[in-house]
Amino acid sequence: MARAILFTCGAVRFAAKHRLDRNLLPFPVKIHSRTLTTMAEGDIKTGSLKTIREGSAEILVAEHVFYNPVQEFNRDLSICVLTTFSRIYQREKSAERQRKNASDDATNGADTKLEAGVKHENGLRILEALSATGLRSIRYAKEIPGVKEIIANDLSKSAVESIEQNVKHNQIEHLITPSYNDAMTLMYMSTKPEQRFTAIDLDPYGHPTRFLDGAVQSIEDGGLLLITATDMAVLAGNTPEACYVKYGSVPLKTKACHEMALRILLRCIETTATRYGRYMKPLLSISADFYIRVFVRIYTGQYACKKSSSKQSMVFQCTGCEALTLQPLGILKPNPTEANPQQIKFGIPTGPFVGSRCEHCNHQHHMGGPIWSAPLHDEQFLGELLQTVEQEDSKRLTTIRRIYGTLTVIREELHDVPLYYTLDRMCGILKLESIGMLKLRSALLHAGFRVSYSHASRTSIKTDAPISVLWDILRCWHRLHPVKADRFLEGVPLTAILRKEPAKVYNIDEIHPDANPPSRKESLSRFPENPAAHWGPGTRATQMVSDNKMLKSAQNQNKRKQKRTPKGDSAEEESHNDVKADSESPERKVPKTITTDC
Repeated sequence: MARAILFTCGAVRFAAKHRLDRNLLPFPVKIHSRTLTTMAEGDIKTGSLKTIREGSAEILVAEHVFYNPVQEFNRDLSICVLTTFSRIYQREKSAERQRKNASDDATNGADTKLEAGVKHENGLRILEALSATGLRSIRYAKEIPGVKEIIANDLSKSAVESIEQNVKHNQIEHLITPSYNDAMTLMYMSTKPEQRFTAIDLDPYGHPTRFLDGAVQSIEDGGLLLITATDMAVLAGNTPEACYVKYGSVPLKTKACHEMALRILLRCIETTATRYGRYMKPLLSISADFYIRVFVRIYTGQYACKKSSSKQSMVFQCTGCEALTLQPLGILKPNPTEANPQQIKFGIPTGPFVGSRCEHCNHQHHMGGPIWSAPLHDEQFLGELLQTVEQEDSKRLTTIRRIYGTLTVIREELHDVPLYYTLDRMCGILKLESIGMLKLRSALLHAGFRVSYSHASRTSIKTDAPISVLWDILRCWHRLHPVKADRFLEGVPLTAILRKEPAKVYNIDEIHPDANPPSRKESLSRFPENPAAHWGPGTRATQMVSDNKMLKSAQNQNKRKQKRTPKGDSAEEESHNDVKADSESPERKVPKTITTDC
């Protein structure tokens, strides 16, 4: 039985406000907004809970459990991807059974109808390694067809108790198994072929690299990894030394930093997998809001692993005009023989691909990488995914309009062209009046090059044209809208680039029929703005469940300012002045006076 301890209202409010450490008390204490409840091991926790509804799920959350509402787009997109993957997975398993036993048509299960919320013995076995409230697992169980089992794991005991409560509340105990374990330990304990997972979802706070080693070993052949990284400041080049420690790559400060972040994460997954004779195939890679999210399939094959070096590249960036040049780590050379006409030979390139000085502006280069330079997406999977999004069942998702718009832009991307430039930055380097996006795209299309947007930037220019062509087009635009003469200074990129004559005259005035992509013509939700204030990943100390959020700048005002000492305490003030600098501030020892109305 639990031991009840009575407190006055003032003590309760003091404990709640100052967040007393329960480990320092002689009994387990759970502090709620207006109640204080003590409990013994195994007792049911009581107190104020908040109901949150998202999709088909309804969860009960307390203040100690992390819930981030801004990730609803992430969860909705993951449900669409897993629904599509479930159909593909069942088709592949059916074809495999037919190959093994072609004569037995009755048991191949080709016509098995997949239903959400129903257990399928040959379905997906999903691990959500970091579940928190269990919301994602509950939605997976209720909205994804063809699921066998979902393991909702968390290292926090209170979070696991919340998961158990929410699973019972949603009546899906037959699909979800709560797990109280370390995520890495759980994955390492599941490396046997019969214990591996069909899909593993990793959505940590910060970087996911510590979980990748266990994930690539505990996923079955052809299984799906869903991985999120929220440490965008590290991946985008603010701290390249930290990125190298975490991901093994050096990022560059470039306008294409969001795509480079995706490619750094994919390269990290690939190199982790190849240590065990496995390789990855990206299905979808997306940069959204404050995070990146990748969906990759893991396969086993020693020969395919040897091609990995040809899919990774170093990146050279000019420090002046910011021109990008990629140099692959390995190359594939055709080496046909009579026995094997498709045989290839592995080699390494000669280099570097750039000189000591940039050929366009005569500045030096920075070198970053290595990054994943192969395609970010699988076109065939994108087609099936869009079919899933267009189905009636998917229209119930709150963010379906944004999902459809984003996927349409991704499908329009040039998948064989890594990285991109941005129109505003290129015009800014030349101090040039901005050219219209349709004009620039038309000039490239008239010249015979391909061009597309990137879903990561609304002003992006992803093209197979060399950077010299883009500078030539802007030189032609400079003739019509000249830069002021006082801008031409020695040693700046503007002077070196605009003083050269364009190699040819480009057609800027005539708009090409394909310059305006379908996603723009149809006014799809391509680059939506943040829908609310405080739109971000939050912090470990932030109460994401509460609606009463405060800006950090306002919350931390006068944080370290000492209180003014009363006049009568001059002697005490002198004694405080003698305290060593590294001692604790007096204001931290004396709690604030608490007013109560009870």
